[in-house]
Amino acid sequence: MTTGRTPTAPKRFLPLRATLLAALATGMATAPLHAAPEPASTGPASGDVAADWILSKLARPAPSHTPFVELRDSRLLKAPLRISGAYRRPDAATLVREVRAPYAETTTIRAGEAVIERAGKSPRRFSLSRVPELAGLQASFGALLSGDGARLRRHYDIRSEGSRDAWTLLLTPKDAALAAKVEQVVLHGRGSELRCIESIPAGDGAVQRTLLAGAAQDAAGLDSAQALAALCDGNGNG
Repeated sequence: MTTGRTPTAPKRFLPLRATLLAALATGMATAPLHAAPEPASTGPASGDVAADWILSKLARPAPSHTPFVELRDSRLLKAPLRISGAYRRPDAATLVREVRAPYAETTTIRAGEAVIERAGKSPRRFSLSRVPELAGLQASFGALLSGDGARLRRHYDIRSEGSRDAWTLLLTPKDAALAAKVEQVVLHGRGSELRCIESIPAGDGAVQRTLLAGAAQDAAGLDSAQALAALCDGNGNG
């Protein structure tokens, strides 16, 4: 059921913002089954890596999917909440986020609308245009999926670090509405595999990390925030 009650909208939009932040990257991380990291022999493994090289390697056609493990922090929780599931792109215009644990929930993002479904409850529908930062994130989604660095730079200042074997792509929002909520989006990867996305909030708030593909598989059995953060940064096992 669609609701326009302003007092409850901010809380309901927080999971959607988290979903779209991950959508900035999961579209590129997903591939038929799982994309294998590019071997070091295919290019220089040391020295500065170009942002456009990273974008070109991460672009993926649909249909595709990838597992994810997300760590969500809140002042109301004694410990960060670990959420796991999978992202699917059944077609180029649709992103599906399936949460499998600790609860079951499906979020489908398509045509400027997000639909959240849980068993036994009526679907909730939200227009992304209702929240400026969500609309801004959606606008960037297509540029990331196509590896279009020029179009992406209209929305973000882009900086890359590391080598082709272990790289970091830093995205700083140009849009004022998005920048008021998100200071930076940081992607970590190896070769053609995107392994983690970090959302750094503007002002107070915890960094949100979403482990993807191989890093999500490496996170099996890990519960501590420190261990998952190490995997995200590339300092963990795997």
